[in-house]
Amino acid sequence: MPLHLIKLCVGCDSIEDLAQWQAERLRRGEEVGHTTRMFPKRCEEVLAGGSLYWVIRGAIMVRQPIIGLRSLTDGDGIERCRIVLGNQLVPVRPTPRRAFQGWRYLKAEDAPADLANTADADVPDGMRRDLRELGLI
Repeated sequence: MPLHLIKLCVGCDSIEDLAQWQAERLRRGEEVGHTTRMFPKRCEEVLAGGSLYWVIRGAIMVRQPIIGLRSLTDGDGIERCRIVLGNQLVPVRPTPRRAFQGWRYLKAEDAPADLANTADADVPDGMRRDLRELGLI
């Protein structure tokens, strides 16, 4: 069973914001990914089909397949981890999540279902957010 990572998507208000930001990186010829301070110790489990689940505005909203983990050294000589992501953004059933720092492991059994596999797949994002804030979904 794969092990996933979960991370706050700071500066994005929606899945569309994240998609636009990543599309801009691709236009500049850069890979899609995220650089973080800590390298996952359980990298084999993460690379066995894991995804990065993004928390947007207080809820897990979308995931991206993790296709690689690379060690790198930044300009200040500090070791970092580059989480290389696939280009596909997969909306998931919105799941409330409190703020935290860095990334966390997310077990497969605790990960929200892909939105395409749920009854509310056709609900627009804004309406889904309003319903979630009202505690109706």
